[in-house]
Amino acid sequence: MADDMTPMIEIRDLSLAFPNPTAAEGRTVVLRDFNLSVAAGEFIAIVGASGVGKSTLLRVVADLVPPNSGTITHAPDGDTRGRRPYALVFQDARLLPWRTVRSNVAFGLEGLGLSRAERRRRAEEALALVGLADKAGRWPHQLSGGQRQRVAIARALAVDPDLLMMDEPFGALDAITRQALQDELLDLWRRTSKTILFVTHDIDEAVYLADRVILLAGTPATVRSEDRITAARPRGRDDSAARALATRIRDRLSDLMDGGGI
Repeated sequence: MADDMTPMIEIRDLSLAFPNPTAAEGRTVVLRDFNLSVAAGEFIAIVGASGVGKSTLLRVVADLVPPNSGTITHAPDGDTRGRRPYALVFQDARLLPWRTVRSNVAFGLEGLGLSRAERRRRAEEALALVGLADKAGRWPHQLSGGQRQRVAIARALAVDPDLLMMDEPFGALDAITRQALQDELLDLWRRTSKTILFVTHDIDEAVYLADRVILLAGTPATVRSEDRITAARPRGRDDSAARALATRIRDRLSDLMDGGGI
């Protein structure tokens, strides 16, 4: 949905290794020479085999894990006061059970110098975006799995990030709830114009949602392919071109695994 190709995030020559006394060099290299340019408003999906480093990549971009080398350049979108540059949504909603839904959403706003009234206003606004305005006073245990994940998304949106990162956010949900949340996410993306970096092992999900699909593979991992989705939006789940692309990406991944490229 990006209306221009202004880079929001530029990742160049990124490499990451963790100490490993049992490895030959005393470390395990997870990512090597990873490069990616993400335009403002773009929806990027990253796919790959389990354990390849997809989630680790998000944590590096979110500044939770320092890389060994390379650069991540962030071009802020407007005034950054009262906002956070990044927000990360996990597979587990990670709600605090002793806080109400509203208070969970407002949690990410703490430390931004906002008044209590402003934090409440922004939390309620984010809950309205995900269709849970009427659940603001409830507790996490009173919500369904899909509703809890909507709260996690609202918490991320409340901080008004330039880049919304999502790590298998629908992976633990049943198929019907998963499809419903995929459609809701696309609606939110259209309404907010957020830049999204979305990690998933589900290639069909990636092709349905994204502007581009990045295949991460190898040991250490790097970009093995990049496909731009040309199917028009709104995109049907049975779109023949999208389904054919998903098959090609799966075949590509299978070939890498069979050939020892994973």
